Amino acid sequence: MPFNVPNALTWLRILMIPVFTAIYYLPHTWLSPHAQNWIGTLIFSIAAITDWFDGYLARKLSQTSAFGAFLDPVADKLMVSAALIVLVQLGRADAIPAIIIIGREIAISALREWMAKLGKAKSIAVSFIGKVKTALQMTALVLLLLYEPLVPNVSTALVGTISLWVAALLTMWSMFYYLRLAAPHLDEL
Repeated sequence: MPFNVPNALTWLRILMIPVFTAIYYLPHTWLSPHAQNWIGTLIFSIAAITDWFDGYLARKLSQTSAFGAFLDPVADKLMVSAALIVLVQLGRADAIPAIIIIGREIAISALREWMAKLGKAKSIAVSFIGKVKTALQMTALVLLLLYEPLVPNVSTALVGTISLWVAALLTMWSMFYYLRLAAPHLDEL
């Protein structure tokens, strides 16, 4: 495992997951709900920013590695899954979009692994719709974790919920897109 700045940021993101999760489960005598929302959202947001930053640095510093290419999406999926589970537990998100998003992440990870074994990993590279889905999903998660108004008369809960459902629809769309790209290779099973 090569040690470099991008990999260190990915490991930091993984280490932030239990910290971010624990914030929402601390007793209110230790941390008020308001403080939980802001601190949890801040930690999640920093972790999300490191996702973009580690990829940028890996390319900019020519520090890409097979290990980093493996670990980065794992960290992303762990972070998103943890946030969705926390939100469902807190009653801030419906289970249906959470199941769609987590299920798609597992299915596409398996698909990418299978395609890599066939030497066709580039056949299912990240698409534009996948990037839009990720941006909308992260926005939804941040708004639902915060769960407090940022702008007068604008409900972060409502905007976050709508964004999460739209992200779930884009998640399904992108999953079918990737499955369609992989379909010609099914005879290689």
